[in-house]
Amino acid sequence: MDNRSEIRDFMISRRARITPQQVGLQVHGTRRVAGLRRSEVARLAGVSLEYYTRMERGNLRGVSDSVLDAVARALRLDDAERAHLTDLARNSGPAARRKRPSASRKVRPNLLRMLDALTGIPAFVVDGRADLVAANALGRILFAPLYERADPPNHARFVFLDPRASQFWPDWAKVADDAVALLHVQAARHPYDQALTALIGELSTRSDQFRTRWARHDVQAHTTGVKRLHHPMVGPLELTFEVFLPAADDDQVLIVYCAEAGSASADGLRLLANEAAARAEDTTPP
Repeated sequence: MDNRSEIRDFMISRRARITPQQVGLQVHGTRRVAGLRRSEVARLAGVSLEYYTRMERGNLRGVSDSVLDAVARALRLDDAERAHLTDLARNSGPAARRKRPSASRKVRPNLLRMLDALTGIPAFVVDGRADLVAANALGRILFAPLYERADPPNHARFVFLDPRASQFWPDWAKVADDAVALLHVQAARHPYDQALTALIGELSTRSDQFRTRWARHDVQAHTTGVKRLHHPMVGPLELTFEVFLPAADDDQVLIVYCAEAGSASADGLRLLANEAAARAEDTTPP
């Protein structure tokens, strides 16, 4: 992953979405660029045009936190975008190349035991590349179409390369946006992760939808929310989710899904749990 081009494209895309009127600047004559000019961002951030131009061309090496904060304010970055810019700066320059790429680690035994203990709700451990590296029995049957592709499956590959994805995810466009945003976050944290680079290259080559979204450079935090899916066995489900970051695993997250008590989705999960238990009995040796 080319960190300099990622920095350049991200900063240009954020600058292009801000109009002069939004930041109180008067416009005179015809403007040839979308959004703010470099000189206007530099003025708002309190840095020289030359310094800001160097930054936007992809050189964040040695840029102080105070300058990054000033630029983030000038570009009106939200919390996720500020963190993304910080990650890009942290991994800028030759020192980042010497860092060992992030490798998919095995899930710790204690975390696996926790997954197995969560029998009434679907739970997954997902790494930064969107691989579902572990799941409890209910999680596996909830995401059964993903597990038919591979084990462990990759959420992004399913979303963009499996024709069933748009039926499984009724809000496919939102799910696709989220998947790309999370991969952008991971790319900034681990720009020289060869497996991640290969995944992004594969999706860019094989999916126009992915390529279009990747070019937007949108990022976001993904910690809680609602997912709607259409399961082939029980039909529509509306589930809330929470994302937990285990203290000992900085590149793996635990995702837990729940349904509102007494809802049709809770009934659907209960049916899936019964099916998962029945399958476990069938495969248990006498």
